[in-house]
Amino acid sequence: MKIGYARVSTQDQHLRMQEDALKKAGCKKIYHDTVSGTKTDRPGLAKALEQLREGDVLIVWKLDRLGRSLRNLIDIIQQLNDQDIGFQSIRESIDTTTTGGKLVFHIFSALAEFERDLIAERTKAGLQAARARGKKGGRPARLSAKDVKKMIDYYNAQKNTVDEICKIFGIGRTCFYNYLRKEQKAIQTV
Repeated sequence: MKIGYARVSTQDQHLRMQEDALKKAGCKKIYHDTVSGTKTDRPGLAKALEQLREGDVLIVWKLDRLGRSLRNLIDIIQQLNDQDIGFQSIRESIDTTTTGGKLVFHIFSALAEFERDLIAERTKAGLQAARARGKKGGRPARLSAKDVKKMIDYYNAQKNTVDEICKIFGIGRTCFYNYLRKEQKAIQTV
């Protein structure tokens, strides 16, 4: 079965053009969202993906209607491919049910991987350059050394839960446990 997915970013935009193209492409069911493509919560897409079965095809009017980014788009199409579900994009003439369409998808995947590697290299080079200039990377500490000691004292006294301590100091549990680990490492090295 062919299942369509359409998305517009605002209430001012209309789905009609996309829906007409999806119907013309043979979609029996069409799901849609009215939400920015950057949002992770897209109930229409979730329903469309839930309905797809082996041998089905997900069709979109245009690639940018499906993915938030190239990486997200590739992840979704790879997930479909792993389940033996085809993918078609009408505007870009991509059809993973054909050999040529699979080739285009693999080229996109390779380009996305190349882009990730370039970003990682630039980040690493930037951190090394900053360290060479005497700067330390990462976020600034949320708590002063005095507050960290006080927080650890609260924890060791066992009068407050971790959640209560986090609330007192305005930090999350992950941040609390990171401070706790650093403190424990410092004690072990002394």
